[in-house]
Amino acid sequence: MRCWIISALCFFSLSTILAAPDWSREASVPLGEDRSDIYGYGELLPEVKREGYIHALKWPVEVTGLLIPHEPLKFFLEEEKNNPLRRFIERIAEGRLGYTDMDGMYGWLGLNFYPDNRMAQEVFQIPYPTTTGEKPDYRMGASLIRAPHSPKSTGLTFSCATCHSGTFMGKTVMGLTNKRPRANEFFVMAKKYVPLIPSGFFRIATKATREEKAMFKRTKDNLKYVGSVSPQVLGLDTSLPHVALSLHKRGDDDIASKTRVRRRRPHKLNTFVADSKPMPWWNLKYKTRWLSDGSIVAGNPILTNFLWNELGRGTDLEELEEWMKNNQDRIEKLTAAAFATRAPHWTDFFPASSINMPMAKKGEKVFNQSCKKCHGRYEKRWSYPMAELEPLKEQLKTERVFYHEKTPVKNVGTDPNRWMATKTFAGGLNRLRISKWMKTIVEPQEGYVPPPLEGVFLRYPYMHNNSIPNLCALMMKPSERPKKFVQGPSLKPEHYDEDCVGYPVGDKIPREWWQEKDAIFDTTKPGLLNIGHSKAFYDEEGNSKMSESEKRALREFLKTL
Repeated sequence: MRCWIISALCFFSLSTILAAPDWSREASVPLGEDRSDIYGYGELLPEVKREGYIHALKWPVEVTGLLIPHEPLKFFLEEEKNNPLRRFIERIAEGRLGYTDMDGMYGWLGLNFYPDNRMAQEVFQIPYPTTTGEKPDYRMGASLIRAPHSPKSTGLTFSCATCHSGTFMGKTVMGLTNKRPRANEFFVMAKKYVPLIPSGFFRIATKATREEKAMFKRTKDNLKYVGSVSPQVLGLDTSLPHVALSLHKRGDDDIASKTRVRRRRPHKLNTFVADSKPMPWWNLKYKTRWLSDGSIVAGNPILTNFLWNELGRGTDLEELEEWMKNNQDRIEKLTAAAFATRAPHWTDFFPASSINMPMAKKGEKVFNQSCKKCHGRYEKRWSYPMAELEPLKEQLKTERVFYHEKTPVKNVGTDPNRWMATKTFAGGLNRLRISKWMKTIVEPQEGYVPPPLEGVFLRYPYMHNNSIPNLCALMMKPSERPKKFVQGPSLKPEHYDEDCVGYPVGDKIPREWWQEKDAIFDTTKPGLLNIGHSKAFYDEEGNSKMSESEKRALREFLKTL
């Protein structure tokens, strides 16, 4: 009895001292500080972060609208190659599936491997979302859950880690943008083919149980309210049009009812390209508004993520709102984990000696003269007294970041499609009852957020639309930037240009990369323009403001952030 009382008092004390984050449009972050411990967990933060990562790895929203019965899918892919369902899908798809087992499907989707935590250094350790704590036999992003509608069956869906975990130099990094996901394309395929499969045929062909058949039918029904768009190129995300088109299929009431599929004229985003990439998690702690264009001016970004994802999965919004109200602990831990994510450092992948220290220090001066106003100031340890007595790895560290108190939005002439597309559905999102409960407000912004630059060396390709392959190209005149490059994997040294900090271009592109047609980035396509962000480097007459040595120094400094 005494232990129970002590535990209850400790919980009560913790809950009363935890900070209540300011998610309003008036929110600010004091200069030189951040919100890495946004709820004020203190010494408990590492454990909360671990639990939050598990929620990011295993999609926590059990009422989600789209679930694929896992065992029938596995049987379909692996057990019987002449399965009648396989023959049916290949016939209507006019081609064969590109994979013959579950891991092949996960690989095609671009899901990353879980690291071996026994071998990984701390920054690369990722908790395993299994009941035993053992390494899963599936990849990050694949989420196996049991829903209230089918408590005895396991359904497959996809979690935050699908887009918010990436691979750099063969190492998996939590919170890094996935450069090669095909999750959007998976939705396009589901929307195209699943409605054509009779539920009874599905059950017979995959040996599904009655409950799994019901799960499949529920997914078919919800797909009627899903709008999907293929990305222009591998590596980009179409979640914005996906959400807008899905909302467009519902009623105009405040719960976006699904009484019937809306029969409207075509939505602008059926054809208007608004591709963009997800942002890295470690920037969240410095910001007060969200998404690459800063259009979420109020509200917890994790709640916004849940809402947008579930709108795009045909989920009932009344069920979702109820789930949110009943699962505040999960939401809080996932939020805390995302905000506590730290950026890897150059020396987590390369030796400290690979940095030219005198050149990097010169680059710091160039940065402070040309880039600090938008991207913030970075206090380096090498500036501290007696720093030269420390190991080089320590000298290279950034000790403090001075970003903006309130996140700015700047129009520097980059491709405008992403922020322009927000205009088409912001009002529809803001009128929702669940949005008002979440206190989320969407306001289109003319431009994009100049992000904090921690970990910028592994965030290539650059710009919100991935249109610039490396920092050398960023520092060129827009007319001289590469028109085409390939968004290949990051597994070995030749997959990365250390001098230019990003993708290899031209003759340096590995020959085998060109075989992957959907990975070829063509900057002449709509929404993929590589224009803008040149005034720091060129005047209005096109004369360079920096010498080539200054540009090299600037790149060397940026590697250390």
